[in-house]
Amino acid sequence: MTTGTQEPVRTRLWRQGRLAATDFPLAEVSDYLEEDGALVWLDLCDPDHAQLCELAEELTLDQHAVEDVLAHAERTKATRYAHHTFLTVYATRLTVDAPPDSLGSRLHTSRVSVFVLPRGIVTVRRADAGSAGFDMEEVLRRWDDNSDLLQHGTAALLHGLLDVIVDGQFDAIQSLDDTIEDLEEGLFDDRAQTRVIQRHTYRARKELVELRRVVLPMREVVTAVMRHREEHGNSVALDGWYADLYDHVIRATEWTESLRDMVTTVFETNLSLQDARLNTVMKKLTGWAAIIAVPTAVTGWYGQNVPYPGFGHNGGVVSSAVVIVGAAALLYVVFKRRGWL
Repeated sequence: MTTGTQEPVRTRLWRQGRLAATDFPLAEVSDYLEEDGALVWLDLCDPDHAQLCELAEELTLDQHAVEDVLAHAERTKATRYAHHTFLTVYATRLTVDAPPDSLGSRLHTSRVSVFVLPRGIVTVRRADAGSAGFDMEEVLRRWDDNSDLLQHGTAALLHGLLDVIVDGQFDAIQSLDDTIEDLEEGLFDDRAQTRVIQRHTYRARKELVELRRVVLPMREVVTAVMRHREEHGNSVALDGWYADLYDHVIRATEWTESLRDMVTTVFETNLSLQDARLNTVMKKLTGWAAIIAVPTAVTGWYGQNVPYPGFGHNGGVVSSAVVIVGAAALLYVVFKRRGWL
């Protein structure tokens, strides 16, 4: 998912797979959708309720689908209505320049709602808080690079859009995989701070939960689109493209499942290593306590005492107090550096 300047309304028209017009008025969309051999794309970025209702009335869009576009936190899905198919998908992006001590999620999602019509598609893009939204430039580039496929209608447009979104999800999964691998390496680094590893592990688990919520349902979405194509006898020229897209979705699903196992293993291993380190510290402290206890017990039993430097003078009390405080401070620093305190 990339970010950039978002235009509120964009339109394109193809005839027989060739680009015929761009950025034509919104009022002409319905006319082109009635034209044989025409293929139309209409894109709306953060439209208001009135604009969507007006468009729904003009293009005969189902009101339930319009409500889903306006609803918050709508799940990934594909729904078939009488005159069109409605999709809700999410583009993802994982930032790697977040503050290291931040517990906030680095995953940014942007919702893309798609109305699939017989001779075109309508995309409605909305961004979550803190995200600039999904940029359609990469989708347009793929449509231009594979312009020969556009003669096969809306299925070609829909494939290009879904392919870009799935690739963006792959990038997010890869970044999260790298993050978890770094956590695994830090587990056995004696110089690593346990608190930092805990914070990063918690953040990775949080991001993975959010990512799985939008990635796993993509399998159902692509399956529904492929089933719709089969029922309407679409050209077999796109079968290979959709098979490849479905394979990518399956791989993304399996990858997220393996990451869940990995981050769980990191979390449990970190707890086990903390217990092991604590046992080691307790053994060392117990050993030194036993060593020191022997002379302390002997001298205490026999009541042995000898005059120390400054014995019987005020300076002796001060010097002994300095030795006690200095020794305690030295032990505190040593224990703190080793992570015992």
